[in-house]
Amino acid sequence: MKPYTHLFFDLDHTLWDFEKNSEETLYTLFQEFNLAAFGKFDCDSFYKKYRFVNTRLWDLYNKGKIDQKELRESRFVKTLTGLGLEAHEVPAGLSEAYTDLCPTKTAVFPYTFEVLDYLRSKYELHIITNGFRDVQHIKMSGSNLTNYFKEVITSECCGYKKPDKRIFEHALERTKVRPNDCLMIGDNLECDIEGAREAGIDQVFFNPEKTKSRLNPKPTYHIHCLSELQAIL
Repeated sequence: MKPYTHLFFDLDHTLWDFEKNSEETLYTLFQEFNLAAFGKFDCDSFYKKYRFVNTRLWDLYNKGKIDQKELRESRFVKTLTGLGLEAHEVPAGLSEAYTDLCPTKTAVFPYTFEVLDYLRSKYELHIITNGFRDVQHIKMSGSNLTNYFKEVITSECCGYKKPDKRIFEHALERTKVRPNDCLMIGDNLECDIEGAREAGIDQVFFNPEKTKSRLNPKPTYHIHCLSELQAIL
């Protein structure tokens, strides 16, 4: 194993449990906005449709095909029209309510704090995220993650999104570290793993769903639980 000195983590879906926090938020909003009154879908259908739509919009955002404004404004319109509503029936303020509430949720993946406590005495820890700057700091603060990380590099702060290798190069410059001396840990094969590889950085593919990796060559390391990082590092 290489003598790494710096570790870069993705935030959403890697440390902060986006799906669990989003699901809890959506169930709350389903009640608060009385979406059952439309009589066309239940709460589970609402959550599943939103997850489908949001995943695809984030993919478009990561590829630079839509911007932050379009992502935020269209995700609930596409979700609810996909469930049978007319566009004019989509409740005003729903997207804003989601943006305000979801980042305050605090669920993280199992062993997050045990692993970070173990790692921070041995390495400098940093975040590289495509998430919006205005909410990532809220997530980290509310989930007690802030103090573990020296630098939080967002796509907004440097102008490039993962998997563009320039965001990783920006992170290397900002942390004053060479590619061979650091490791990227993330859940997204394209954004985190391929992007880091293009920048000459070793990678850990965090894969709690145990999906089959389609990358060739394979990630440097492949784990299903954050606790496995202790065996690597």
